[in-house]
Amino acid sequence: MKSIFKTLLFSGITVFITFSLIRFPDPALEASIRGLNLWWEVVFPSLLPFFIAAELLISFGVVKFVGVLFEPIMRPLFNIPGVGSFGWMMGMASGYPTGAKIAARLREENQISKVEAERLVSFTNNSSPLFIFGALSVGFFHDPKLGILLATCHYFGNAIVGFIMRFYKRNDKHHTSDKKQAVSLKRAFREMHRTRVRDKRPFGEILGDAVLNSIKTLVMVGGFIVLFSVLIKILFLVGVSSVIASILGSLLSIVALPTDYGLPLLSGLFEITIGADMISKITTDSIFQQAILISFILGFNGFSIQAQVASILAKTDISFSPYFFARILHGTIASLLAIILYKPLYLDRQVVEMKDMPVSGAASDNVWVTVYNTIQNTGPLITLVFLGIAVLIIFKRSAKKDVA
Repeated sequence: MKSIFKTLLFSGITVFITFSLIRFPDPALEASIRGLNLWWEVVFPSLLPFFIAAELLISFGVVKFVGVLFEPIMRPLFNIPGVGSFGWMMGMASGYPTGAKIAARLREENQISKVEAERLVSFTNNSSPLFIFGALSVGFFHDPKLGILLATCHYFGNAIVGFIMRFYKRNDKHHTSDKKQAVSLKRAFREMHRTRVRDKRPFGEILGDAVLNSIKTLVMVGGFIVLFSVLIKILFLVGVSSVIASILGSLLSIVALPTDYGLPLLSGLFEITIGADMISKITTDSIFQQAILISFILGFNGFSIQAQVASILAKTDISFSPYFFARILHGTIASLLAIILYKPLYLDRQVVEMKDMPVSGAASDNVWVTVYNTIQNTGPLITLVFLGIAVLIIFKRSAKKDVA
């Protein structure tokens, strides 16, 4: 019965989306182009270097080297091996879904157990500083000082989630490293060398695989961005969004937040960028309420990113449910931190800066804004070049197979 229900549900949703695309072709096309531009200009060029670097560092054993050194920190705090520190740091630096991608690769390499991978995924999918400081703070709110508050709530909140998730299946005995050993540079180098030697692929093949695997993942990410951009537009056009938004508005009124944020919050639950943009456009006397909602949707990740993570994890035995629970937890904790830290990290800092220094040009001096603008200008060219490189690698490999 359950299987029949799933069949009817999935078929019904697919038929609904198909007919909606036929009924509203022009709005769907506009939404599709908007999502494609976001992927084309920013997402692909900003994530690709991190993905390729992660693949190479895992293959050459550098991650194993870092893991040995960070074992005394990661195991007591998060109950995962030291190699998890690589996923945590890369996730903070590059943004979603890097944490899930690295956790899946570490699991495939058998460097972490299934339960450890589930703990790792739960707190390593962060928003990047580029997005928080560049797109959100300056791009949407035109206030670079807001980035400090949002980033602190987001990253500190995720660390708290990681500590809480250390108790997830804490009695699980399948650890990748049960023996306690002292931190040693010599042992770290030895483990790095063993990992590299174990990989029999030549350097050219390792580099080619790193590029291809990264591009495949990013193409999948682009597909989800476009899909959810269109889906949000369709739900709005058929009137479903207004119904759900009114329900969310009623829930927001319970916690003393304006009902006007119902629709932006709904959009943010599906796709962070669209929701954050809508929240920033609501006129308000104080940015306090907006900071709370932005912190929540950043922590929740949005169904678009969650779908990307689910797709990456589907190739492994890592369960999606701990990650989903952690997203709700992260959104809640980040919102509470925004309430607590709003005055010391935003209001007080704003007063000090207004007294001590001119605020003009603050946005242009922000390094993340400069990086964000540079990526937007050069992003399409980078995307085209690497897609061309991927096609060339695939063509050469297929030619070799035909010759063989």
